[in-house]
Amino acid sequence: MKIIDGQGAVMGRLASFVAKELLKGEEIRIINCEKVIITGNRKNIKAEFEESKTKIGSGQKGPKVSRNPHMIVKRCIRGMLPNFRRGRGKILFSRVKCYSGVPKEFEDVKKIVGGKDVKARSIMVGEIRG
Repeated sequence: MKIIDGQGAVMGRLASFVAKELLKGEEIRIINCEKVIITGNRKNIKAEFEESKTKIGSGQKGPKVSRNPHMIVKRCIRGMLPNFRRGRGKILFSRVKCYSGVPKEFEDVKKIVGGKDVKARSIMVGEIRG
């Protein structure tokens, strides 16, 4: 099992790395999902997430777009896997777990650091929902 610290990691690069590791057969845990970075213009990113929130049809039917940082990251990973609804993709998607913050069981465990200093315009996933 690999534990990845998402602090400062770019979301698309993190998701593609995780998808490749899942295809190899690894189990992945991602911590600090609220500190994962999305690069680009802050206003445009927030506007896209607000637009996806309003495109859900009626209040009773889906698709429901989660506002929780760990679910946003998990949904990004889901998009990079083969068909996640059945077969191989469903098995792969069940092997990844995302957490906001650091759970107690992972505090003293060695982690893979996912981020570097990003000099481009960016926003953290935790800032989107506010």
